[in-house]
Amino acid sequence: MAIEHDFFGLLESGPDGSIFWSENVDLGDQNVTVDLTAPDQDDVSPAALDAAASMVSALEEIDRRGRMAMLAEVDDRASEVTEYILMQQATLGDELEDFLVDVSGDPAVDIIRSLQLMSMTILADEHGGEDPFAVLEYALDPDAADDVLLVNLDSRGTVLTVTSAD
Repeated sequence: MAIEHDFFGLLESGPDGSIFWSENVDLGDQNVTVDLTAPDQDDVSPAALDAAASMVSALEEIDRRGRMAMLAEVDDRASEVTEYILMQQATLGDELEDFLVDVSGDPAVDIIRSLQLMSMTILADEHGGEDPFAVLEYALDPDAADDVLLVNLDSRGTVLTVTSAD
């Protein structure tokens, strides 16, 4: 079986009924991998696909929301964002400045500003649910696959949580 959508085209299901769509999207000078997935195409509504298409089309705004959510957690010493920033400072030491796009004197802001949006995964079967509908994956060093921050969004593009990968 398959689902057809104006934005995604024909989404064919696998033998187990799952659907998957993937595309690389330009965001400024970055290339972001966008994946749409669902374990069962019967759980994917047209409204979910419309919401997903809106998020892909508004990737720049979604990225801005994610970074604003990270900045909002910087003052909380127990937040995963703060822990991530401290870990990057400790791990990279003097090499940290090599990863920064701008050095303002505020390391937390500089690190968040310098994070690369690596991917956005849309969990199309979670539309309208309590679990994340989309997950943004950010990394300061794209080669350090384990050192990432994840921004979880609902189907309206509202940030639910910011977590680390571990």
